[in-house]
Amino acid sequence: MTEAYLISFAQNALTVAISIAGPVLIISLVIGSLISLVQAATQINEVTLTFVPKIIGIIVILVVLGGWMGQQIISFTSGIFNDLPNLVK
Repeated sequence: MTEAYLISFAQNALTVAISIAGPVLIISLVIGSLISLVQAATQINEVTLTFVPKIIGIIVILVVLGGWMGQQIISFTSGIFNDLPNLVK
């Protein structure tokens, strides 16, 4: 196990983590910002108002992109398992 392998492994792990978490975080940010804008314009200060639209948005993103996210995780994990015999040398 060389330093170059560890660096590339960490880079791949971070890339997969960002690509998996990115769409969920972005949709949550957009919905939260829009709800905050509406709350500021209407002066409604209800704290729980943002939760339901965020949850619905996250569920929609997970339904739409869930298969792709799972495929990314499976591909990364199978790559790790395929590299195990090379690491023992």
